[in-house]
Amino acid sequence: MGLMATVKDLRLIPFRIPLKAPLRWGKASELPALEHALLEVELSDGSLGRAEVAIRPTIYGETLGSVEAGLAYLRPRLLGLEADDQEAIRAVLEAFPCNHALKGALDLALWEAWARSEGEELHQVLKPAKHRVRVAYILGLASEEEMLSDARMAYGAGVRVFKVKVGRDLEGDTRKIARLKEAFPEVDLYADANESLTPKEAEAYLTAWKALGLRYVEEPLPIEEVEARRALRAKGILPLIADDSAMTPKDLRRELVLDTFDILNLKPARSGATWTLEMLSLAREKGKRAMVGSQAQSSFGAYQSALLAFQQGVTEPNELAFHLKAEGGFLDFPAFREGWLYWEDLIEARFDEEAFRRYALS
Repeated sequence: MGLMATVKDLRLIPFRIPLKAPLRWGKASELPALEHALLEVELSDGSLGRAEVAIRPTIYGETLGSVEAGLAYLRPRLLGLEADDQEAIRAVLEAFPCNHALKGALDLALWEAWARSEGEELHQVLKPAKHRVRVAYILGLASEEEMLSDARMAYGAGVRVFKVKVGRDLEGDTRKIARLKEAFPEVDLYADANESLTPKEAEAYLTAWKALGLRYVEEPLPIEEVEARRALRAKGILPLIADDSAMTPKDLRRELVLDTFDILNLKPARSGATWTLEMLSLAREKGKRAMVGSQAQSSFGAYQSALLAFQQGVTEPNELAFHLKAEGGFLDFPAFREGWLYWEDLIEARFDEEAFRRYALS
């Protein structure tokens, strides 16, 4: 037995990819470009692992500056650890709370570096449980015409499920959803309310959305309205998706005890591979369904998230199409085929060094 490779270096390279149109959600969040960072982990044997840090000030309170500071704090605690010592690595990351996007990326990059030090790729260690998964595309808050043109673009790229961002304007949302259904009769739709409803109005909204044929709704109520969320789920109007209420295994354990949701939205951009797999297994034990969600990553981040969408227990469409909104990228993401992403297509994708240099900011 040779000695296991250890963590030798950690690097952060900011990059910027413009979007074809800004993504809007929630009360006041707007994303005009992907201003993310690439995290590189180098091992003592030269193996390299990479992952995308999805910097989201309005969701996780992380900025490029805080990610750099967080990495500076973690560096001395990670350097020298053996790449396969998952327990030690996890202990370091979990002793540093919050910082979800930084830790999610570190975990994924460490997994990739470890796989490569064993002579494999990430897709060879994250073995698939199925050969294809359904994909969904997120339609942000926009005018009806903008939204329809965005939907046409995604439909043309092979997407057959849309997640529609909705809010306090039931009439406006109803009109948009009706127009989507008219334009794409065979497409499945579900809603993401981003915690924007009140306990008083939620029942009426969900009833209206159900009548429109929506499949489920994500986080209709504010996270702190725990009783109201539990009561709304018990009414069984539409299946509820947990996202912000279950960001970590700790959150998820609480929500499972309270029984506030039907479907778990897992985001490897914040839970890496380690916590995503653990949360998936916790949800599965309790008979919950699951999907893999997007943190609006580039095609490279979408590729790593997609690997986790093929795991046992992921039952719903996965938000793996956001990169269609970006003006380019540095991984050639495979085409969707009539609403599906196939494993055999996914594993052909490769990181493009030359393309990355075009978007890198340093």
